[in-house]
Amino acid sequence: MKKARVLVVDDDQDLLTAVRILLRPLVNEVIIERNPENLLSILSKNTIDLVLLDMNFKSAINTGNEGLFWLGKIKEAYPHIRVIMITAYGAVDLAVRSLKLGASDFIVKPWINEHLLNTLESTYSETREKGKKKNVQASREEEELVGKSAVMEDLQYKIDKVAPTEANILILGENGTGKDLIARALHGRSLRNKGPYVKVDVGALTETLFESELFGYKKGAFTDAREDRVGRFEVADKGTLFLDEIGNISLHQQAKLLSVLQNRQVMPLGSSIGVDIDIRLLSATNVPLRALAEESRFRKDLIYRINTVEIQVPPLRERGDDVVLLANHFLVFYNKKYHKSIEGFERNAISKLKSYHFPGNVRELQYSVERAVIMSEGSSISEHDILFSPIEQASLVDTSMERVEYGNQSLEELERKAIQSAIERYNGNISKAAKELGLTRAALYRRMEKYNI
Repeated sequence: MKKARVLVVDDDQDLLTAVRILLRPLVNEVIIERNPENLLSILSKNTIDLVLLDMNFKSAINTGNEGLFWLGKIKEAYPHIRVIMITAYGAVDLAVRSLKLGASDFIVKPWINEHLLNTLESTYSETREKGKKKNVQASREEEELVGKSAVMEDLQYKIDKVAPTEANILILGENGTGKDLIARALHGRSLRNKGPYVKVDVGALTETLFESELFGYKKGAFTDAREDRVGRFEVADKGTLFLDEIGNISLHQQAKLLSVLQNRQVMPLGSSIGVDIDIRLLSATNVPLRALAEESRFRKDLIYRINTVEIQVPPLRERGDDVVLLANHFLVFYNKKYHKSIEGFERNAISKLKSYHFPGNVRELQYSVERAVIMSEGSSISEHDILFSPIEQASLVDTSMERVEYGNQSLEELERKAIQSAIERYNGNISKAAKELGLTRAALYRRMEKYNI
């Protein structure tokens, strides 16, 4: 239980002190509280795994069995939190009722410490196991390839055709079309699906990080190399390596990458001995590589190496009624995530979705549906609940039009505020902020520099 955070709520200070002393060496954090009326406030400000809740309190809420009242409040607001009830010997019947109302278990005081610890351990283990299964299921739901349009059926056919081969594949498509999802599907349907799947956003790696991240290094290779580190190529051995944003790497990086692919061997920094690698390479970019090659920005010999087969991911505007299928798919996912029960989209909302061109593609649709689920107060989503990314709206306007007024704000101001809001929401995590905004990290950095953020 080393990672567990436990909240103990009881109006007996001696009991609280004893439990805190008992649990402190065994768990991550123990929070104690005498007044149950502070319970929901504590849960809103802290990540809690387990609650130990007394059955009776001398509080303003006098129901005769306050523990059941507060149990109901916890399960209503935080249904995922496991609650263990604390009861006196003569109130076991109430404890049994608590199990029917959602409690995970109960203990009778005075208890034996070993029994208390065993109860906490088994309840926490159930929580962790359920969480893992839920996360796996949620990941599968979010990453499922959804679509019945002709272009998606062609894409699915091509994936099934090339996935079992060892061919290097180049995935092309606009930002937000789901190139990462295609890469995962290729790995999942390949003969290497039992091996690792390793993704690297190579476009975000600086010249100095490129080699150390991809090829690894030996202790002492440079100032901060305090121990050996295995590179991503070695980590992906016997599996799949996915290099995203490959169109953004420099000619020097391209030469290093070409050498590794030709020799099937990496040379860690600080080592004179090569390491053999066995990987299947997938790459992706939103930049037409042939156009780059014609401008001498991308090596043609590397293009031939990385795209034995080329897969073009269609933009959402070419997928017809897939917009509605995807919207409903995301609605189901975010209903579960945010514990909502929104039944569907109103007719005007569907019309709004179908008439929009989605410059941010599937990523923008996902963002719009998630926001609608969070903000909607009705049983269905209306057109007023659906807002599209201000970043995409601004990016479509020619720079000469940047000062055109939108309401009382210019598009430039809207874009700056949207960027600041996303960065603040993810506590400065540029990758997450860029994903929400439907941008690459490089594009977000350019806009941050433009607005001096």
